[in-house]
Amino acid sequence: MSDYIFRKSTYSDPNNECVEVATNIPGAVAVRDSKVGAPGPLVRTSPRAWRVLLSALDGDVRAMG
Repeated sequence: MSDYIFRKSTYSDPNNECVEVATNIPGAVAVRDSKVGAPGPLVRTSPRAWRVLLSALDGDVRAMG
């Protein structure tokens, strides 16, 4: 496995109910549950797919008002 450097979401709550994201490997974005950590499972995707997901989520949040 690549040496991902994960950072916590800025939206994490006090109970650590959040995800961690790594973008330090060119061509890949890795996401994992912050409660599980290493060496737990992760999801890996392309930077483009990650941007599309974030854009869609941002649109949903804005639509909810």
